Amino acid sequence: MALLEEAAERVPEVARIAVLRANALGDFIFVLPALEALRAAYPQAEIVLLGAPWHAQLWRDRPGPVDRVLVVPPAPGIRTATAGEPESSVVDFLAAARAERFDLALQLHGGGANSNPLVAALGARVTAGLRAEDAPPLDRWLRYVYYQHEVIRYLEAVALVGAPATTVTPALPVTDADRAEARTVLGDPERPRVALHPGATDTRRRWPADRFGQVARTLHTDGYEVLVTGTPAEQDVVDQVVAAAGVPVRPQVGTLSLGGLAGCYAGCELVVSNDTGPLHLAAAVGTPTVGIFWVGNLITTAPVLRGRHRPITSWTVHCPVCGVDCTPGIYPHRPGDGDCPHRDSFVTDVPLAEVLEAARELLFR
Repeated sequence: MALLEEAAERVPEVARIAVLRANALGDFIFVLPALEALRAAYPQAEIVLLGAPWHAQLWRDRPGPVDRVLVVPPAPGIRTATAGEPESSVVDFLAAARAERFDLALQLHGGGANSNPLVAALGARVTAGLRAEDAPPLDRWLRYVYYQHEVIRYLEAVALVGAPATTVTPALPVTDADRAEARTVLGDPERPRVALHPGATDTRRRWPADRFGQVARTLHTDGYEVLVTGTPAEQDVVDQVVAAAGVPVRPQVGTLSLGGLAGCYAGCELVVSNDTGPLHLAAAVGTPTVGIFWVGNLITTAPVLRGRHRPITSWTVHCPVCGVDCTPGIYPHRPGDGDCPHRDSFVTDVPLAEVLEAARELLFR
């Protein structure tokens, strides 16, 4: 039985496939099943990810459905420049990309207002992907609908070129180098390890730091070594968790590369995190997770399966500062403006007890 609806016919004589997906970590994790579907449908083709510098670093010497990464220059609606990145031109990039002679070019990068013109300009024999109302069409396209699970969205998109789903579960291979880096930085565990990730780029998705601290204290008392991971931009919130824990925990801010973080999480018994890239990375390397989700993001990004994952849901839909209903933004026929300028947390109503209960269920089963 097919996992999804029947795919279209495959495109004949495909030697090289371009896939545009140049955004953040979690966004990339969601597209992994679509890449696996392409690999299964076109086993002899070279799959070239059009991504960011960090994609090239992550995919260096890593098995999986990506053969090569071609770094896309920073451009509006595509990606922002990273610190220290040399200047590059979209015109020069497109000239080089057209020389690759892609047979297929897939837009798996959102609604397509900015990304569809870029994909169309690659000169591929067939283009396919997503299209919002403000986006130009591709040769084969699927309507972009916001409230759809990200994994399923991109599986439907690659089905347009005859690549049916082979899995709905994102999986990222962990290499020996990943594990070695984690071991070098962290040492061998004296207790079973768990990791907490209290940050998130969007502060509305952050559960209070003091509650992460209470989770850390409880799991330490239960006999676990507790890591608190974060990016350099999340140093403050990691410090708050460490202070609130009141027990020995191990903060890890900027100590690991992305591959090293994958190796770190792969060695953990559990990761507890807000809905952010590291949570989805942990799930992709096979580690059980407890994730704290706003209800809208539960629909679009929570793990599809529940055997090893427990998404805990906040049902808050009104801004905690001004009271605006933040759900009607994409529903113009409903009352309310659907947006506000505040970025206070929408997930503070998630009880500590639910998170601890889910964590212990996964750890003690």
